[in-house]
Amino acid sequence: MAVTPIFPPDRVTIVGVLNLTPDSFSDGGRLLRAGGAPDLQAALDAARALVAAGADVLDVGGESTRPGAAGVPAELEIARTRPVIEALAKELRAPLSIDTRKAAVAEAALAAGARVVNDVSGLRHEPALARVAAAAGATLVLGHLRGEPATMQREVQFGDVVAEVAAELAESAAEARAQGFRGELVADPGIGFGKRLAHSLALLANVGELRAKLGLPVLVGPSRKSFLGELTGDPVDARDLASAVACGIAVFAGADAVRVHDAGAARRAVALGAALRAARRASA
Repeated sequence: MAVTPIFPPDRVTIVGVLNLTPDSFSDGGRLLRAGGAPDLQAALDAARALVAAGADVLDVGGESTRPGAAGVPAELEIARTRPVIEALAKELRAPLSIDTRKAAVAEAALAAGARVVNDVSGLRHEPALARVAAAAGATLVLGHLRGEPATMQREVQFGDVVAEVAAELAESAAEARAQGFRGELVADPGIGFGKRLAHSLALLANVGELRAKLGLPVLVGPSRKSFLGELTGDPVDARDLASAVACGIAVFAGADAVRVHDAGAARRAVALGAALRAARRASA
């Protein structure tokens, strides 16, 4: 029996962010108690609000991957994310995603009710994560990242960023298949992950080319990132308008999904971007 894709071709999928970290660049600590344990009620309230605003998928993370962030042990990630995923899975129908680079964290989250694994490292941190996703029949999102979050912005060098990111994501997809993964694969060019302003803009503007090179759905995550602040001068907490604009442009250019903090603004921007894309195709 065919499995219904979580990122179907007939819609632009909106992925809402739930950060269970004290140090995420945008909303660190918002869903944690004073001692560091997850605040289940706050997480449920935030999840309900994201779904009501238009999120199709909820992405739960327990380790910050902002530039300069240090890694945390798998046990701490699991302690932060598993209780929340269990609670959300009991109440909400929206598919849940675990944002992790670690196989052990992915395994715990999938056992708790997650259906997607979102690996920003594209299996470069732990290739075995693909085997865990395969065993659970999960969707796998492969991100582009050179190095580690702690050091990724120190020496950023690209010749042709679109071609290089496409080639490295293709390597990640090949690694997933070598590990036995045969399920739904999605690619993420890693906007802001080891990229300068010009690189992030080039990837946004050329999502369609990237998609064509890979033959995979593409998820784009520009939400509240520093390249938007460089362009607008806005601090992190005032970047939702620019984030929505970036999402609309990405969809017009060919993106299949966007990952955002403000699902309501993204839903409106995505509707416009998708309509313009359809109009362009109709007039071609």
